[in-house]
Amino acid sequence: MNRKHEAPGKSHRQGISLMELFEMFPDNSAAEKWFEISRWGGAITCPRCDSPKVSIRKNRKPMPFHCRSCRKYFSVKTGTPMARSKIPLQKWAIGIFLYTTNLKGISSMKLHRDLKITQRSAWYMLHRIRESFAVEEELLSGTVEVDETFVGGLEKTEEEIALIDKELDTQCESDLYFRKINVVHGASRTILLFNSRCISKFWYA
Repeated sequence: MNRKHEAPGKSHRQGISLMELFEMFPDNSAAEKWFEISRWGGAITCPRCDSPKVSIRKNRKPMPFHCRSCRKYFSVKTGTPMARSKIPLQKWAIGIFLYTTNLKGISSMKLHRDLKITQRSAWYMLHRIRESFAVEEELLSGTVEVDETFVGGLEKTEEEIALIDKELDTQCESDLYFRKINVVHGASRTILLFNSRCISKFWYA
């Protein structure tokens, strides 16, 4: 048995190495092609109207693709967390890899050093990546009770806060679902924002 490349721990984990990553994305063109295949699988469609009537711009300006149905220009970034970003696609691909492969997460300071971008751009990139992984929850329907509580006293530890959050987020025995939002005040606009995000239909009595 060849143990030359084995390492202690879970060496059997599947994935690509950093060297393989840089071979996959040597430049922006390779990264753009990879994103296009991942998104459309070779059959490019307009992200606005889903039309397959797409022409490729030779000079790729103002954007690489033009929809002949809605007459809009678009790129592989359009309609994604990368939209309107000036960060090159090669750095987006490497940034996503670093974010998803670091078990303890990655800070914007480290990402800005690794990718040679500003800390502000790194923070923006991480925020967009986290947004893309967020799971959309279904809106509550039927009879929904909205109430508030005031939390004070001694500052709780992170473990205590995590335990409270877990209890509130789980389904209770009576098949009721809880949604929570942390606010610093109980103004009407805050309640309205919570209702619009969590309840399909609501009105004030």
